[in-house]
This record gives sequence, structure tokens and C-alpha cells, in this order.
Amino acid sequence: MFGPEFAGVYDLTYRRRGKDYAAEAALVARVARDRRPDATSLLDVACGTGEHLAKLRDNFADVAGLDASQAMIDLARAKLPGVPVHRGDMREFDVGRRFDVVTCLFSSIGYLMSVADLRSAVRSMARHLNPGGVLLVEPLWLPEQFIDGYVAGDVLEQNGHTLARMSHSTREGRTVRMDIHYLVAGGGAIRHIAESHLNTLFTRDEYLDAVTDAGCAAEFLPGGPSGRGLLVGVRHAEGSRS
Repeated sequence: MFGPEFAGVYDLTYRRRGKDYAAEAALVARVARDRRPDATSLLDVACGTGEHLAKLRDNFADVAGLDASQAMIDLARAKLPGVPVHRGDMREFDVGRRFDVVTCLFSSIGYLMSVADLRSAVRSMARHLNPGGVLLVEPLWLPEQFIDGYVAGDVLEQNGHTLARMSHSTREGRTVRMDIHYLVAGGGAIRHIAESHLNTLFTRDEYLDAVTDAGCAAEFLPGGPSGRGLLVGVRHAEGSRS
């Protein structure tokens, strides 16, 4: 769960690192409409601070978000007035309606800690799809892609503030631990923020099986929004598995 201090530096970090939310949203829209040309509604699961959702709103007339972190939800609601942003656990949620497209981006699916949780989350997302609707999940790195011991570092500046970010990722079995440290300088003071995050490296087959089990035709596309691939599901018609 992202705490309030981490949420406060999240947008600055990724904007200044060059993450192109608009291009990623456009790619997601193209993939979705290749399979559902008339798609107009979208739910973004694990929407975080709403950066993807803000760009997806340019591509879909009717959007909503869901996240587990109240700190992230507060930021998303502030930048997206009029857009419903629900609080909920991706493993089991119900926002009371269905959509043409459901997304889960930026490897948020990796925060699930077991295959059972993965399958439960994908089923929850698929339940929110209209028949013929499209599920798009951006995975974490596949096990064979992950670099154990990877270190990343950035120094970012904006509006008189300087932020130094360092992260270190290690692997034990299929579990990844990422320790992140920030030094935030501004207003005559320096703050240190530290967070540790646990993620799971699921296999390609585990992703595909979860989508199939949820009643969708499944495929795994290379590349995706950030090079980690893109899991795609199209929900079967009611009562059909073909």
C-alpha cells in the first residue's frame, strides 16, 4: 500500500523520469478498439494518482478508477473532478456496473502475492466487462526477464524542489523486494522517505491461465506500454466459453 508521503512524490518522480502517460493511454486505446471498435467506457483498476486515467479520458467518454490506497485516491479525485474513483481491493471488488474495457496498468498486478490472488483479481476485473469487452493487464517482468540486484537512481528538479531517488530490487524465489529511498529538498529542509514493496513474478502461462479461467479469450502481446508485454482478454458472450 502506498503511504501518503510516497503518494506525494509519486507524480513528480514519474513525470520527471519521462514516463509518457499519453502515449501509453493511446496504445491501450488502440489495442482495445482493435478488439472492441465501439468501446466507450473504461475502468482503470489500481489507478493510483490517476495519471493514466486522465489520458484515457481523452480516448473514452465514460471512465472510472479503483485503487486500494486512500492517499492515491485523494490525488486522483483532485485532478479528475467528476470521475468516479472507488476504493477497493483488486482481488475482490464490485463498483456496481460493467464496462467495455477494464485496464490494470504500470505492473500493479505484481503486488498480488500468489497465483490464487492473481486469478481472483482477474476474475473480478472480468466480471466488470460487458460481453465482448476487453481486459488489458500490464504485467511485472516475467521471471526470466528480471535482473536480480538491480539498482536505479535519479535526481529530479521541479519548482524549486530537488528529489533524489534510489531503488534496489532483489529476488527470493518468485518474490521481489524493492527498497526505495527518497531525499526531498525544498522549503529550507530535507526529508527522507523510505518504502519497501513486495511483488510477485508470475509466468506468462499463469497470466494466460488466469484470463482464460475468468471466461475470456487470452493472448499475451510483446512490448506493451513499457516493454513488459500486455496481457489481453476478450470476454466471451454470456453462457459461452468459445
